[in-house]
Amino acid sequence: MTDTPASGGSSAAVTAIVLAAGAGTRMKSSRAKVLHEIGGRSLLAHALLAVRGVGAANTVTVVGHEREQVSAAITALDLDVVEAVQEEQRGTGHAVQIALEALGDVPEGTVLITYGDVPLLTSDTLAELLADHHASGQSVTILTAELDDPSGYGRIIRDAGDLVVAIREDRDADETERAIREVNSGILAVDAKFLGDAVARLAPTNAQGELYLTDIVGLAVDDGLPVGAHVLEDIWQTEGVNDRAQLARLGRELNRRLTARWMREGVTIVDPETTWIDSAVSLTADVTILPGTQLLGATTVESGATIGPDTTLRNVEIGPEATIVRTHGSDAVIGAGASVGPFAYLRPGTEIGADGKIGTFVEAKNAQLGAGAKVPHLSYVGDVEIGEGANVGAGTIVANYDGVNKHRTKVGRHARTGSNNVFVAPVSIGDGAYTAGGTVVRQDVPAGALTMSAGPQRTIEGWVQANRPGTAAAEAAGELVTDEQGDDAGE
Repeated sequence: MTDTPASGGSSAAVTAIVLAAGAGTRMKSSRAKVLHEIGGRSLLAHALLAVRGVGAANTVTVVGHEREQVSAAITALDLDVVEAVQEEQRGTGHAVQIALEALGDVPEGTVLITYGDVPLLTSDTLAELLADHHASGQSVTILTAELDDPSGYGRIIRDAGDLVVAIREDRDADETERAIREVNSGILAVDAKFLGDAVARLAPTNAQGELYLTDIVGLAVDDGLPVGAHVLEDIWQTEGVNDRAQLARLGRELNRRLTARWMREGVTIVDPETTWIDSAVSLTADVTILPGTQLLGATTVESGATIGPDTTLRNVEIGPEATIVRTHGSDAVIGAGASVGPFAYLRPGTEIGADGKIGTFVEAKNAQLGAGAKVPHLSYVGDVEIGEGANVGAGTIVANYDGVNKHRTKVGRHARTGSNNVFVAPVSIGDGAYTAGGTVVRQDVPAGALTMSAGPQRTIEGWVQANRPGTAAAEAAGELVTDEQGDDAGE
């Protein structure tokens, strides 16, 4: 999980640069590539939270393509990030030049350089890279990985003594170099003073006519400065996103890691393959998650609760021992021991008290249910306060909208409302009051009263035969009358 602070984080003398200016054309999207999401967070958010976890004194994000979108997303994250605008994308070396210019002065200590499209990279891995860099006294330390298929990646070039001497981009490599399996992740820890000097010396001597950041390795070697590599076994962390297929692939891997983590912490996940959990979700030991469940956003679930199957919840707070079955909900609170569903819809503002119930085919919006209050069946309750222990009958509609404004309804404590009621808001039903079946409530009901709006039942015999002659109903009714008359004659 990329937002977990690394143990033994680095000192304040670390500046982080996150490169996020690329166009990402292979995504074929009107949205900037780094704003596509896995695990409920944008790729860029994963990257920024990872560098935050190592305690960097400053973080600079280089933006360019769709920068208005990206800048707005950075502001929303509220992570104290300096933005540097790369108007023209002239390579990673140029992007770092822009980042250093945005800082004003060349920073002290170490510069950590990473990317906005490597969402599985963790704070712990970055902390290990920095620790290796500081312990070895290297001017440049490269985070590398060994891949079975290194196509597309820059290769790590070592000399006869196994020291790193260069990084060769795939498009510029010869046949021998392309056979190398150790690749550059693009993630570097660099001595700040050397970096400031080195990027000023970069030249566009490659096939693309760009300034490659990787060329600082050759400059360090030419200057007689040590260059090292920190080899990462977990190669998933170095993988970037270039298209939607990779986005889905990394999203599934992140979800696998999240579900595995929660199971290790005491959560029962019956089928991890069909369970999706966002990065910011918080679970407690002895929660049970049944197949087909999605827990999204900042959802929290307390011990003993059972969620699912076939349930999607976003930003929902779930108390201990609650049960939610085949439900869709967002921005709601479900109290301890409450039950929801199946086939319930919880809209924002819904709060269900302890041991409350929202039942089958019930939609609730901005509805507050007190402890033990129940809306069991086939109802819409919107903009309503339902008191402790009240029971709302099946088929109830809270008519909260007059065509212009929304109005609130209040149902008192331990009230009992009949089936097929309509509450025309604003209206109040007093504590302990009853309403009869089929009632349309337009006026307040006093505490302890019984109210009804339907008149006495009236029956008109023979109406079908007289008003619907020739129909199947009339034929059936006529046969019944004939049979009954025959029986009477026989007697």
